[in-house]
Amino acid sequence: MTPAPSLKAVSCLLSLAALCLGAAGQAAAVVEVRIGAAHFPPYTVRPEQGGESGLLAQLAEALNALQDDYRFVLVPTSIQRRFGDFQQGRTDMAIFENPKWGWQQIAYQAVDMGLEDAEIFVAHQQGSRDQQYFQDLRGKRLALYNGYHYAFAEFNSDPHYLRQTYGATLTYSHDSNLSMVQRGRADIALVTRSFFSDFLARNPDSRSQLMASERVDQVYHHYALLRPQAPISPQAFAQLMRRLRENGELLRIFKPYRITVAAPVD
Repeated sequence: MTPAPSLKAVSCLLSLAALCLGAAGQAAAVVEVRIGAAHFPPYTVRPEQGGESGLLAQLAEALNALQDDYRFVLVPTSIQRRFGDFQQGRTDMAIFENPKWGWQQIAYQAVDMGLEDAEIFVAHQQGSRDQQYFQDLRGKRLALYNGYHYAFAEFNSDPHYLRQTYGATLTYSHDSNLSMVQRGRADIALVTRSFFSDFLARNPDSRSQLMASERVDQVYHHYALLRPQAPISPQAFAQLMRRLRENGELLRIFKPYRITVAAPVD
């Protein structure tokens, strides 16, 4: 006959069961937030290839390390497809966005991330060429990224319009565009200041070959755009960003790329 368990043993078993149930309850309470990840270096680099690299991956990692209520995951999308994925609920958030970039007819709630980058012009460094070279784009061969919205073109990203109006060459690689400028196949490429900093770090020999403009095509004041039904509220996400700003994580992630970190505009 099996002896009855002691009172102490029963108490231990009940405590263990309570701990297990508590842990399971905590795990179940974690809410998944899906962030659309479209190739936009250095923010997001080839997410469709399965690797999580770039600034967006670092930001998601910092958000997850900060708290246990939400788990931020990256969902691969594309520059063109990100709108449909957002509207159809495949993603909950679009980060490093601007409402002018094709979001005008889409319902969203915006959170100012307090991050600023800029789109600049880059030309080949030669002879007496100076900053005046960037003032007039007429007659110059432009190398642009297909699908991007540029201020000089009034944010019209239509490829036919850009080719017809500006004689633009459209690619899917900023590296290729800068290489075209170096080889004389294009006169000017447009890239973000953050990407240009990263490119020069990877290609130090290009420092003497490329000249960046003081003229800015547009300032990227970054926003996070949330679906109205997103599992995290704009207020909760803004609070998480504030905590990352205060503990220095945002500065650690973005300062090396010359991205300004500041308090959001009220």
